[in-house]
Amino acid sequence: MGCCWYTCPRRWVCVPRMGIAKSCGVHVLWYAGQLGITYYDTGDCSVYFMPDMPDNEDLKLLQKVIDEVLPQCIVTSAKQDHSIAKFLTNMGASTSDVDKPEIVLFPNTDFGLEVSKQRILSRQFPFIPSHMTATEKILYLSSIISFESPLMVRALGGLLKFLDRRRIGVELEDSTIGVPILAFKKFVLMDIVNMDQDTYCVLQIFKSEVHPSVYKLASGLKEGLSLYGILNRCRCKWGEKLMRLWFMRPTRNLTELNKRLDVIQFFLLAQNHETVLTLQDCLKNIKNVPQILRRMTLSHTKVSDWQALYKTVYSALCLRNTCRSLPSSIELFQTISQVFTDDLHYIASLISKVVDFEGSILENRFTVRPNVDPTIDEKKRKLMGLSDFLTEVARKELETLDNRIPSCCVIYIPLIGFLLSIPRLPTMVDKSDFEIEGLDFMFLSEDKLHYRSARTKELDSILGDLHCEIRDQETLIMHQMQLKILERSAVFNNVIEYTAHLDVMLALAVMARENSYSRPSFTHRHGIHIKDGRHPLMELCAKTFVPNPVDSGEANGRIKVLTGPNSSGKSVYLKMVGLITFMALIGSYVPAAEAEIGAVDGIYTRIHSRVSVSVGLSTFMIDLNQVAKAVNNATERSLVLIDEFGKGTNTVDGLSLLAAVLRHWLSQGTQCPQVFVSTNFHSLMQLKLLPDTPLVQYLTMETHQDGDELVFFYRLKEGMSTVSHAANIAALAGMPPNMIARGVEVSELIRNGKPIRCIDHPSKESQMERCKSLVERFLCLDLDDPQVDLQKFMHSAASIL
Repeated sequence: MGCCWYTCPRRWVCVPRMGIAKSCGVHVLWYAGQLGITYYDTGDCSVYFMPDMPDNEDLKLLQKVIDEVLPQCIVTSAKQDHSIAKFLTNMGASTSDVDKPEIVLFPNTDFGLEVSKQRILSRQFPFIPSHMTATEKILYLSSIISFESPLMVRALGGLLKFLDRRRIGVELEDSTIGVPILAFKKFVLMDIVNMDQDTYCVLQIFKSEVHPSVYKLASGLKEGLSLYGILNRCRCKWGEKLMRLWFMRPTRNLTELNKRLDVIQFFLLAQNHETVLTLQDCLKNIKNVPQILRRMTLSHTKVSDWQALYKTVYSALCLRNTCRSLPSSIELFQTISQVFTDDLHYIASLISKVVDFEGSILENRFTVRPNVDPTIDEKKRKLMGLSDFLTEVARKELETLDNRIPSCCVIYIPLIGFLLSIPRLPTMVDKSDFEIEGLDFMFLSEDKLHYRSARTKELDSILGDLHCEIRDQETLIMHQMQLKILERSAVFNNVIEYTAHLDVMLALAVMARENSYSRPSFTHRHGIHIKDGRHPLMELCAKTFVPNPVDSGEANGRIKVLTGPNSSGKSVYLKMVGLITFMALIGSYVPAAEAEIGAVDGIYTRIHSRVSVSVGLSTFMIDLNQVAKAVNNATERSLVLIDEFGKGTNTVDGLSLLAAVLRHWLSQGTQCPQVFVSTNFHSLMQLKLLPDTPLVQYLTMETHQDGDELVFFYRLKEGMSTVSHAANIAALAGMPPNMIARGVEVSELIRNGKPIRCIDHPSKESQMERCKSLVERFLCLDLDDPQVDLQKFMHSAASIL
């Protein structure tokens, strides 16, 4: 497992990187890698951390971090993987001695996960109140640090160890004085939109499920109903990986987003439909080239590898030729036309001229075409004509054998040579009976005796081991081909990268066409404006879906308070806002008639509570952690979605917390984030707990009471709801009518401030009768009788009363 830190004049960075593999092998850690980052800034004495993020073999994310942080020291584990070692070597070679960071090796044990957790939890930080208990300290830190990111936790633990060793900034102080850490802050790359795992989960951007097939359980999880699941129309695995990477890294780079949207817009034109089909047919033949090249370097290439490589190269050439006929004004097409060089044509030509695919499949090994090597052709001709020749040799051998032997044949066995094979006679019982004059017995197999004769020995000396010689020469040609292909293999890096881009663009275009998505526009102003927005998942599941608008301005209505009955569509509306914004930030068309997305630097949610016994936190504590992340990190450019916060505790306390959070944001004025909050706390409006300001807008979901039936229109309108219609929702859920009626009765009594009488309480008359019966029993007791058990009588009396 590789780990590395960075230090700069004001920053010390720790970055562990670990691949998704079943064993801790350095050779596999680059595959589907993850990157977690922490660094220490001496300017504000803060530790910055970035939750685990996926990074490819080229470590482009790590390069972005270095470009922003400008490290002077990189500390990596002595047990590093190949990708980081290669990256650091190339970085050292490409930078001058002045800018070259120092590379330091530290033991891998400094980055153990459990050790790192204990190091974090046991350290005394000045910003944590000293009176907190160990449990309270864990709860406090869990609201700041994402402990569900193991790589980041390991990085943070290693960084703390590193600071203790180097004593950054306190080198001349007493040894009892540690490096000051005044705060933990989340670090996000400038172009990346901040989103945590809770947001990905509640918005159903990803959803992993156990595979339903028992035969595929070992292969891991499958994607369930999620945004990634419906948008993933990719034809090759590289497109799927890149789409997942884009989902994990939504960007604020408007130039990059508009480039992606330009490609999708081109593919959506009706006249380009045939081009889309052609490109998709080519993309499905792009195979796992890195794995093939790796086997080439180890000389483990199989026939299927040559087939896959040839299909990939041929399809890549098809992609290049198609892109050359498309407008060069679109950067992706121009890039593919240029970087898919003639090396591809050379490799395709080499494979097609040399490899005999039919013969290779038949023999299950690499074979070459005719006219490639005259020596091999000659030997193959001999081998092909050998059957008739051996028949003639066998006839001559039979003439010299004993008359009791009815038949014989001459066979060729690779590595052994030519042998005379005769049937076993009934008289041949012991091994001594196998001896025949003039023949050397070799072995018995399936009642056939095999011998060497003078003629077979002569065949061995004249023809040799043809089969092995042909195989050896063809293997030599295969190695020569592999070397030539590997010399030009750099082109495959571009093939994989840009076919993945093209595949994702085509997948998003197909989905946009099928579901009538529209192109979003972007603005540097703060706000989100959507016309006829739809939930991308819900509209696929529901028979009809009612679109709704979103109008969150720069100075007006930055906080939307949404009320309405349960099941009226409040949660769906909040998720719709989040998903449309997210889709725009990955460069996709969105399910809306129009959409204008302002500057967004993060999406924070409190919608569903992800409860787990391994976390050790109550449901309400998890809710508080999610809201705390939004309060501590959201800026005027952030989008915050809060659904029913406060319902996990006492009603008054929950209402107070919700009002306090909203007033905190309102106090920021126009620096307030874009907040969408749904609630059933009608007292929030009735008691006027929020100030009367243009920053707050009250919305509700339209419903209509038709007798005892509640009709949902799922349409958003201005205003507020004063009733929850809980009885109607309970009836829809199938609760017994008598329970519903009693609930309504109690609700009215509480609302009017009247006492609530228990309907199952016994009447005064029956209670008086029981008391009289009890008194009579007591008077009948003979208290002088030692057999009387007063204790038993008292228990009986208590049960009666």
